[in-house]
Amino acid sequence: MTRARDGSGHGFTKANPIVELTRRYERTLVAILFFTWGTVFLDRMSQLYLAPYFAPVFRLNDQQIGFLASVVSISWAIGSLFFGAASDRFGRRKILIPAVLIFSAFSWLSGLARSFHELLIIRALIGLAEGPCWVAISALLEESSAKSRRGRNVGIVTSGAALVGLFGAPILTTQIASRFGWRWGFFVTGIPGLLMALLIWKYIQEPRASEAGAAPHKRGTPLAHYFSILRRRNIWLAAIGAGGFISWLFLQNTFAPLLITRDMHQDPRTAGLLLGAAGLGSFFIGWIFPALSDRWGRKPTLLALAAISSILPLALLARPLYAHLWLLAAILFLTQGGQAIAALVIVLIPAESVSPELTGTAIGMVNMVGELIGATIAPTLGGTVAESYGLGSTMLMATCGTLLLFVAVLFLRETIRPRAVTPEPGVAATV
Repeated sequence: MTRARDGSGHGFTKANPIVELTRRYERTLVAILFFTWGTVFLDRMSQLYLAPYFAPVFRLNDQQIGFLASVVSISWAIGSLFFGAASDRFGRRKILIPAVLIFSAFSWLSGLARSFHELLIIRALIGLAEGPCWVAISALLEESSAKSRRGRNVGIVTSGAALVGLFGAPILTTQIASRFGWRWGFFVTGIPGLLMALLIWKYIQEPRASEAGAAPHKRGTPLAHYFSILRRRNIWLAAIGAGGFISWLFLQNTFAPLLITRDMHQDPRTAGLLLGAAGLGSFFIGWIFPALSDRWGRKPTLLALAAISSILPLALLARPLYAHLWLLAAILFLTQGGQAIAALVIVLIPAESVSPELTGTAIGMVNMVGELIGATIAPTLGGTVAESYGLGSTMLMATCGTLLLFVAVLFLRETIRPRAVTPEPGVAATV
């Protein structure tokens, strides 16, 4: 705001048009990317929710169903690193828009698969396209947000995965599959991405410059410069923390439904209620805590989230709580910090630990390690351990994941000065 005077000499407040334009663009950016990221997770999770419908058709065993999930994670990890680096070199829009169109098309093609091997190839290609979406979306937010609002904006967008992918996706896909067949579940999940690609093309601009004043994309950057991120301690620690976090996330999402129904002898609808409550809680926590990190700092906020989230798997093991389901649902609601953790450890800390032209590479690197450890190795190892020691062991493994995250964060270097950030009046993107 600026001060001006009218004819009487009295002061009055007048809005700075540059600041207002910047904030209006930020709101548009956040809204579009919120639903774009939600659409990515809608497609990724739809496979898990539709598996009970297509598994009998293709005569799949549990190992094959798990392999379908793993192949998405592996290709996601590869795509996030290589195309994340490409977005540093060629620009975010040139990677994001084609990636959204490609994974939407392959989601639709999933409904046409005639065998396990066809579906496996299609899902691998989907992961290759979805990995770059995460990196490009995160980099766009980092480069186009005022410093005082970065955490808030990233938190809002990442919480779209919880609202759309963890809360809405199971309801939408199973309702469609039960009425029209599982193929239509894949057909419908491929539609929203086409709309989001159009909105990105029309309303989202390529960031013109970082807040530090350096151009984020340099085609002449030597290849060795990209490997310089490996010398940053924060990148290694964030990658280890991401591995622990994603292990926690996938171990509980893979084995909690089985634990609730088999070991705790609850109805599958009860499992849906409890996990839905956790997903809704992740949405609200993902909205609030990254914004608080703008004031508190990334490190203390992440430590608090790791401690809180470690309670969730242990609560699922507490048999007496199943006599009070609403209490258990409330505990799960208050301890699902997944999307907030993702915003901090996979996006904000890596991005703020490197120079602007390496933002996509840093996010992609951390995401790749996290996916390979947490979404590929951990569930496979968890299944093996569960065969010998029971499903409860997987929840203990999930808690160990958050403990690994906590220890890694202890050694991180803080990337912002808490309570010292102020809104910057400059325009962060071409609008």
